[in-house]
Amino acid sequence: MKRMIAAILIGVILIFLTLVVYFSNKESDKDISTTKIKVAEVTHSVFYAPWYVALQKGYFENLDIEVILTSGANNVAAAVLSGDVQIGFCGPEATIYVYNENKGDYLKTFAGLTKRDGQFLVLRNGVNYHDFKDIDGLTILAGRSGGMPLLNFKNALKNEELTNVKIDSSVDFANLTSAFIAGTGDGVNLFEQRVRKFSY
Repeated sequence: MKRMIAAILIGVILIFLTLVVYFSNKESDKDISTTKIKVAEVTHSVFYAPWYVALQKGYFENLDIEVILTSGANNVAAAVLSGDVQIGFCGPEATIYVYNENKGDYLKTFAGLTKRDGQFLVLRNGVNYHDFKDIDGLTILAGRSGGMPLLNFKNALKNEELTNVKIDSSVDFANLTSAFIAGTGDGVNLFEQRVRKFSY
C-alpha cells in the first residue's frame, strides 16, 4: 500500500513538474519576438544553395524572411531605396551605380555570399568545344552592360587572352535563356545550365 501511495505521489509530482516546464516554455516563447525582413533576390540559382538551406533549416533565428525574386541589380537597388525590402541580394555593381548618382541616399554592400563566380557557358549543339579558347570568334549572350555576369565573363576572356569573342550585351540577365532558345547567339552565359534539355 505504501508503495502504491509513493508511486501515485511521484506520478503527480512528475505531472506537476511537466506542466510547470511546459507553461514556462510557452511564456518564454511569447517573449521572443520575430523580426520580419524582406529580401529582394536578383535570381534563383543552385549557386545560392547555402542561402536556401539556411532559410529552409531555420538558421536565421527570430527572423521571418520573405524572399522576393527581383530580376536585375538595378531593380534590387530600387526596391531597397524605396523601402519595399530591407536587404537586396545582388552584385555589388548596384551599390557603385547608386553612389555615382550622388543623391546622398546610398546603399551599403555588407556581405559576400559566394567566393567564386557561378556562371556556366552553354553552347549550341554542333559548336566544337574542347577548351575555353574554342569560343574565340563566337557570339556569346553575356548579360547587360555593367552587370556582374558580363563583367565576370569579360574578366575570364581577358585572363585567357581571347580578343575575338563577340559579346552581345543587348539582353538583360533575366531574359538570357529565352533569347538563346529563340536563336540568338552561339552561346550564353548563365548561372545554371537550364537550357540543357533543349536541342539546338
